[in-house]
Amino acid sequence: MSGDYPSGNGYRCVLPFAALPAEVPLLRKATTAQLGLWGVTTAGEAELVVTELAANVIKHVGEGASATLVLEWRCGRLRIEMHDKSDQSPVLRRADCDAECGRGLHMLAAVVANWGTVATALGKAVWCELELGGEAACRRMERATEALQNYQGYDDSMPQGPRHEALLKESAIELIADLLHWTSARGLDPDDVLDQAQMHYEAEAA
Repeated sequence: MSGDYPSGNGYRCVLPFAALPAEVPLLRKATTAQLGLWGVTTAGEAELVVTELAANVIKHVGEGASATLVLEWRCGRLRIEMHDKSDQSPVLRRADCDAECGRGLHMLAAVVANWGTVATALGKAVWCELELGGEAACRRMERATEALQNYQGYDDSMPQGPRHEALLKESAIELIADLLHWTSARGLDPDDVLDQAQMHYEAEAA
């Protein structure tokens, strides 16, 4: 059903689905779970966008229509695309109070950095972009990814998924342990180094 794989300096996940009301909460859960795997904690706005885009497919393309949700995360920005087989572009409409029927495309302009539509070979794609991180955090993520990709045990050819994430976690733990051995060998206090690193992390996360 889904494909999750590196895309340039980020990650991309493709989720085909049938445009049915019962699928909307499942898409929200899948979005939150996927962002969690990528280490992206701001999922509320993403769930809102996914709900609206899926609801528009259901209402304007038709229940049961084939559609595809694409999530693409590149340092600091999440791009959400909804692909369907209709060439009809969406229009702004009044908000709907029913959570499963969307809140209107005008809502997107209030929560996203940018959005629009593009024609595809099979129909169209409606896309939105959300800002999810600062420039400093972006540089740190890039350095951490580069370090892990060159670290022992990391296999870039392994398909994305739970096993891949478990391997990344194991590599991160081993890398931190090696750095603590390195600091201790040079007469530094590993606990003090960890405390300072935690302080830096918490200050930037805040």
